[in-house]
Amino acid sequence: GTLRTCSFQDSTKRAGVFLKTEGRPLNAKVELWDGPDNTPQTIEIYVEEGNMRPFSTVFETPGFATNTIAIRNTAHMEFPLYAAVKPVKKDVEDGGPGGPALNLSSTNKPKTVQGGAVYTTAFAPAVESVQIAIESDGRPVKARIELLQGPNNSKQVMQIYCEDGMSRPFFAVIETPGDGNVVRVVNVAPLEYPLYATLRPYTVKSYNEEDGNGMRWT
Repeated sequence: GTLRTCSFQDSTKRAGVFLKTEGRPLNAKVELWDGPDNTPQTIEIYVEEGNMRPFSTVFETPGFATNTIAIRNTAHMEFPLYAAVKPVKKDVEDGGPGGPALNLSSTNKPKTVQGGAVYTTAFAPAVESVQIAIESDGRPVKARIELLQGPNNSKQVMQIYCEDGMSRPFFAVIETPGDGNVVRVVNVAPLEYPLYATLRPYTVKSYNEEDGNGMRWT
């Protein structure tokens, strides 16, 4: 139940958050505080194994108030986690002047997910990690994102809330080791609150490697 906070200047327009464990489960709640009594974005995270599948996201922090990232370990005391928060200032770090979510959705066609609907995408074994952006037309976003490996076998679950899915879109990188990885996006908001989901491979394994007998696989 430990809570740690990290504040930064209003000149910082986005911040990266990274969470991991030593191999135990990861349970955490990450909030963006924008001034007193204002929490425009919240993410609740469960990861079955926090070393193999660390959590990585980018918070958009527009506006002029002093922003704070609050990280709470919601697991028991014997399950510690390690957290890092980094201001993202350069375009080369955040995917362009619009940030990683806008850059991803502008170069790919987002999938419209109506309120109450489910969208699933399977990835090949060569895909080592997946990038995902969740946006809206300015309305609030409430969604659940799951990484499945096998029938209803959840390896990672994220419950997200964004006050404004246009100015504060959700972006994360999901590690997908092994075979049979499927990402499921559930819009838990009412029908009149659609969201736009974009999922694409982030890192892909290269099979152009030579084995110990001098044979080269391609």
